[in-house]
Amino acid sequence: MNAHTPADLTLPTSRQEVVDRARALRPVLAEDAIAIDAEGQDPTRNMRLIGEAGLHRINVPVEFGGLWDGPSFGAWRQVIETLAELSAADGSTGQCWVSTALVSREVFTSEELARDTKEQLADELLHESRRFVASNAETGGTGRMVGRQVPGGLVISGVKTFNTNSGGGGRDLSCVSFALLGDDEQLETATRHHALIRLDDPALEAHHDWDNMGQRGTYSQTITYQDVFVPDGWHFPAHPADPYFFCAAMLLHAGLLQGIGEGALEAAVAFVRQLNRPSMPKFGTASNDPLMHRQLGELSTELAASRALMITVADQLETPGLSARPEEMAIRGFRAKVASTRAGLDVTSRIHDLTGARSTSNKYRLDRFWRNARTFGSHDSVDAKNAFIGAFELDGSLPSVPDYIRI
Repeated sequence: MNAHTPADLTLPTSRQEVVDRARALRPVLAEDAIAIDAEGQDPTRNMRLIGEAGLHRINVPVEFGGLWDGPSFGAWRQVIETLAELSAADGSTGQCWVSTALVSREVFTSEELARDTKEQLADELLHESRRFVASNAETGGTGRMVGRQVPGGLVISGVKTFNTNSGGGGRDLSCVSFALLGDDEQLETATRHHALIRLDDPALEAHHDWDNMGQRGTYSQTITYQDVFVPDGWHFPAHPADPYFFCAAMLLHAGLLQGIGEGALEAAVAFVRQLNRPSMPKFGTASNDPLMHRQLGELSTELAASRALMITVADQLETPGLSARPEEMAIRGFRAKVASTRAGLDVTSRIHDLTGARSTSNKYRLDRFWRNARTFGSHDSVDAKNAFIGAFELDGSLPSVPDYIRI
């Protein structure tokens, strides 16, 4: 047992146990949600508790001591269910955790990354609450990040403008994409590459510029990489995208919005129960108010329907070749994302109809659910997803992805 892991805690032994532990942690993680939102702070305690509970074991392959086996997106149903539980407690916490989940799949499926590096990363995930950052976005930056070969490794430089989960700093790792230049030093002939860099590397500059209206604890700041040396064994060439990547990614989006919506409904119900105030004096109490009953039933059903679709598609992704070709699975993923986004936005925007004016006090910050849902729901266009779905319904083919989504 590593010194960073409590001695009385064992790792989960099954995928379902990961989900169960996340569900049990949910009320504990929710305790910090108001402060995380109010102060825009990293969910440090939450991420430590998640690590200590062993939830990262589902993001580590079986051969390295984890619970993920099968294809690139094996165990994806339990990943999505875990994400929804964590996001219901706090949207920022859920997004930070899933950043690690997504990078893990990229790192451990690389055939070129050194095995001893993978073994070390697996140990850090399982026993040291290590966190991963997907450092890819360059929009609004200085252009392409580039790398050059030097004796013993690479040197990379550039700016990444979106680095979710980087607020923990320290020995956490950024998985940085960049263009590896050849002898001709031309971007046109460069190859896409990835490097694993510790956030405490002195050649990194964290800008601390994340100040959005929602998902404030994701700490999705800008990072500048200034001639960072990456030793051999800690970088690898990008491999072709898994044909089922779009389905998997859309399910992650769905899980986050689904969780935020479920968390909002849970918080609203708790508030209504405590206040027990009806929508109209004639009903006496909330318990006797059929109008509130109707609204709760509608919101609950909407979330249940979107969750059912999300879980069904996640199950299908476990053995995609037996279910549908990649294009069909992508469309199913888009549908799940649209359904959970719509449900999450609808529920989070309507809860104050139930809870009333008193609930708008900053003491409760119930508006954080809508701000979190709206912020992440703006990540990429739901209209574009519906356009994909509609085009597929008409001619059975997937339109050109770059025409709809910036890659």
